[in-house]
Amino acid sequence: MKRLLLTAMLAAGWTACKKAETAPVYEKVAVERRDIVVTASAAGAIQPLLTIDVKSQASGAITEMRVQTGDDVRPGQLLALIDPRLPRSALDQARANLAVAKAQFDNATIQLAREDTLFKVQAITQSEYETAKVAFAQAQAGLVNAQSNHADAQIAYDQTRVTAPLTGTIIQKNVEVGTVISSPARDVGGGTVLFRMANLDTVQVQALVDETDIGKIQPGLPVTITVDAYPNRPFDGSVLKIEPQAQVTQNVTQFPVLVNIVNPNHLLKPGMNTEAEIHVGQRQGVLAIPNAALRTQSDVASAAQVLGLDPQAVQQQLAQATTSPRDSGGATMGGGATRADPNPPQAGQATLTMPDGRQIPLPAGVSAEQVQAAMRKRFSEGASALTPSEQAMLRQVFAQFRGGAGGGPGGGMRRQTNEVGGRYIVFVVRNGTPTPLQIRTGLTDLDYSEVTSGLTEKDTVLILPSASLVNSQKQFQQRVQTMTGGGIPGMRQQPQSGGTQKAPTPR
Repeated sequence: MKRLLLTAMLAAGWTACKKAETAPVYEKVAVERRDIVVTASAAGAIQPLLTIDVKSQASGAITEMRVQTGDDVRPGQLLALIDPRLPRSALDQARANLAVAKAQFDNATIQLAREDTLFKVQAITQSEYETAKVAFAQAQAGLVNAQSNHADAQIAYDQTRVTAPLTGTIIQKNVEVGTVISSPARDVGGGTVLFRMANLDTVQVQALVDETDIGKIQPGLPVTITVDAYPNRPFDGSVLKIEPQAQVTQNVTQFPVLVNIVNPNHLLKPGMNTEAEIHVGQRQGVLAIPNAALRTQSDVASAAQVLGLDPQAVQQQLAQATTSPRDSGGATMGGGATRADPNPPQAGQATLTMPDGRQIPLPAGVSAEQVQAAMRKRFSEGASALTPSEQAMLRQVFAQFRGGAGGGPGGGMRRQTNEVGGRYIVFVVRNGTPTPLQIRTGLTDLDYSEVTSGLTEKDTVLILPSASLVNSQKQFQQRVQTMTGGGIPGMRQQPQSGGTQKAPTPR
């Protein structure tokens, strides 16, 4: 009975192990076209572009209120009335004084004309004539003074009518009927603020963007704004400017970004909390693959082990693909386009053609075969395996990518530093076998990456577990093997004695 039970357990364990071994460790994903949109998220509050505090230059009690908060007003529209009794009395007195001054001036004018006629016929003395001229000048000055006082009194009376200085919306009202206000011209405290109004046709959001995303943002980028009041209605805006001074809150560095938003029907109110999506980049209908399929040079070996491939052979394949020569006219890229060298080498000069079509002029005495051999050696055995002469040769050849000295002829070639994406390695299925392939990526939305060269729609990429996951699985398997002695879980291997191995017995 025990032997039958042991046999059944061994059979079940063998079946489970066989299924675990045959279970695929990767997922096949076809290369397809899709839209990629990259955004930077930020939060902020709605605020008006222009806000004005409305005050009155007249002092007194509010006798009438013509507007309330939320009212849209036009320039010159009456907002409130201040007690006009004292200014009206002053205006009436100034008007009476002006009438007296005009009468005195008219009388002085007639008197001077009479005295002038009499002086010409020598009927009056010089002294009497001069006295008449002085009286005329005094009457003229009195008229000017009365006119000035009348104008001031009229202004003071008009200032009891508080009007709107521009087109806008009343967003705050600080006074009511009966409130006694002070004039900013007479109050050292700046006077009483009656209203606060703003133009809400276009509003602004000061969104705080994390410092890791601020390098992608520039003025003019489109922005989509959403608020809780209208969750299904986005509002369109654009980046106005990026403030140069950062704000640090709880050890998080953020930069204020000003966004202008067209506000139809004034639906967006000052103070509303918003979520802003700044559209950093967008691609329509481009080849894309999941980011989980991308591999760097450092984790190619672990990926090869997961697929059951020889890591050294994989490195040799990548090195051979990197240094494989192309015809001198250019290189065919993943999208089918041919890219010519913008700086063709001189006639008769040895060159090394890269996979993307760039031709690197080689120094005198260096051949493309020597460079390819050194590159294969570096990929397969590591940089430490290169001799000093091989290292110096590679530095001299590839210094042109950095635009440094020693680039030799054609040293104007440089690697563009403003390119989106980068170079990665993916494993594709070719003839039913996983094969490493170098590609170039473009825009990424953290889930998918645009493929600019290296793949077509006919390809299928493999999504592998991460290197850390593979290592943790290996460590777990080793711990299980240590605990079980390499046998079936629940069984402990008996020590060998006298060269004879005993059958495992249950714990």
